[in-house]
Amino acid sequence: MATERAEALLERTDPSFVKSCNTTELQETGEGEIMAPYLMDCRRKQKHIFRQLCVVDDMIQLLAGLESVDQLLNEPCPRNPGNEARSAWKTLKAEYQERVQEVEGLISALQIRMEEVQGKRKTLETLLSALQIKKEECKEKERIIAKQNQRAEKQISFQLEDSIQAAQNAMNACDLRFSKLNDEVEKQQARISDWTILRDGLQTLVTVTHRNMQYRLLSVSSSELCLELLPRAAEKSLEPLRVSITMTTSDEFHLQVFQGTAGLVEEGVNGHLRQVSAALVEVMERYISQGEMLSEIQALHSRFAIDWCPADKLLIFLKTATTVCHLTVEEGYPSHGRATLLSVRKDGSLLDITDLQTCTFASLVNARAAFTLAATSGAGDEVASGRSCY
Repeated sequence: MATERAEALLERTDPSFVKSCNTTELQETGEGEIMAPYLMDCRRKQKHIFRQLCVVDDMIQLLAGLESVDQLLNEPCPRNPGNEARSAWKTLKAEYQERVQEVEGLISALQIRMEEVQGKRKTLETLLSALQIKKEECKEKERIIAKQNQRAEKQISFQLEDSIQAAQNAMNACDLRFSKLNDEVEKQQARISDWTILRDGLQTLVTVTHRNMQYRLLSVSSSELCLELLPRAAEKSLEPLRVSITMTTSDEFHLQVFQGTAGLVEEGVNGHLRQVSAALVEVMERYISQGEMLSEIQALHSRFAIDWCPADKLLIFLKTATTVCHLTVEEGYPSHGRATLLSVRKDGSLLDITDLQTCTFASLVNARAAFTLAATSGAGDEVASGRSCY
């Protein structure tokens, strides 16, 4: 809209529609040099004719007012003809000069305004040219952007088509794979039912085997086995004996016996892997050979606060928080040896058990009853009399 108004304004101020009010063009073409003398001569002739016409007019008016020839001869000479016309002409000339000066001032102001208008017109033309260039640039950018968008849309459309096709192919492959997996699952389920029956049978066999085995496997690693020996052949009920077997790269083994609550001396056995079975049998036989003594110690462990030192054959009984009894067990107990009370401490002080030290005990349970009585205040005479020895 603004562009249309500017173009209309330029059309209205086009210099071709403005007529020049001066004689510059005539001077430039050479016509002024010819017309100036002609116009001056015409002006002189017009003035001369005008004066003659004024004289003729006065003579006609004079003759029209005479009644006879004598009146013309007797009357005085009339006043100078043309004075009134000359006065009117001078008045008109002065007014003409004023109007000419006014018109010349207006022409000068108009020329200044025209110059301003022409300057503004040139500025407007420059702005319109720049605007037109900008419009062309914007149109070119819009065409480029439209082409890029169209190209991008086509590329995205191709990519979507490729993605859809790839997804369709993947779905078809998945469906095919799924059908194959379903068939495989059905086959595996059929096999699982068979393996379940086999597992139940093996579980039953394992249970029976464990019931008849003399060891139980606890853990397995690349170089170590942890297991428990189960002394089922012993006459007394013994706790499982925990052992570990460590194997080396040179086909050697190290068998470690853990005391725990079993009461056996902690020891290690080394040898070749071929001898590991014999070592286990030897440890088991040694454990079973002390079965009667160890079964009594294990029974005491489960009922009382005691400590057993198998290396020293020393039994420590914690009667109370302040009373501690020490008992030594002879080799071959209980068939060929006895248990003897060594000392009783109460509040950190040793009690006098001289008479009790001569007593021996055929059973650790009886010995516990004796040193319990010895640790009780006021029971020293009864112990000294020998009635607490069994």
